[in-house]
Amino acid sequence: MSKTRETTHDLRPHAVLWDVDGTLIDSSEYHWLSWRGALDAENFPVTHEQFAATFGQRNDEILRAYFPSYSAEDIARVGDAKEELYRELIRARGIELLPGVRRWLDKLRRDGWLQAVASSAPRANLDAIISALSLETYFAAIASAEDVTAGKPDPQVFLAAAAKLGVPPALCVVVEDAPAGTEAARRAGMRSVGVLSSHAELKADVVVPSLEELPDNVFDELLAGR
Repeated sequence: MSKTRETTHDLRPHAVLWDVDGTLIDSSEYHWLSWRGALDAENFPVTHEQFAATFGQRNDEILRAYFPSYSAEDIARVGDAKEELYRELIRARGIELLPGVRRWLDKLRRDGWLQAVASSAPRANLDAIISALSLETYFAAIASAEDVTAGKPDPQVFLAAAAKLGVPPALCVVVEDAPAGTEAARRAGMRSVGVLSSHAELKADVVVPSLEELPDNVFDELLAGR
């Protein structure tokens, strides 16, 4: 245990909240293939440029832009079809953790940190990913699309994860790869680690190219205000 941990937050629960895509895993190719499949069924030939420009947005926001005349039921139907295709790809092809993730999951658990997934993805997607990677024992809570009414940079998903863990926001550190995510962490009153897996730059308390390059004591020092 690091010397930094011998502080007042030692005696209180403290947590790391993990974003998923671009942080734990990179499944952007699966998202592209599933969007293409779902939209092909609607006779909408989506381009990769359109996909890239909307990646990370909520499905309903994306689909309303593509199909302004669709009813709410049709928007939900197409969104559900896309997510089912995504889960099928996860189950059929598998997925791998990004570099450094497994080491940090293990280290944080050994050091007494609570951990949660905090993602705007549907809960069924998160369950499929966690099952494919056998991560069930690492996470004490999962906050998903079903727990929020607005996506990042709204802080709802991080606040929901913290509430499920019973940890005050000030004692949470978020791991994110997207500007909207690090801004959501800031709005939630949480410290953040930014990983440059999908963006050239991020505004976070600590920014690294990969979790492999994250200093061993960084989470303790963030809560200590260093």
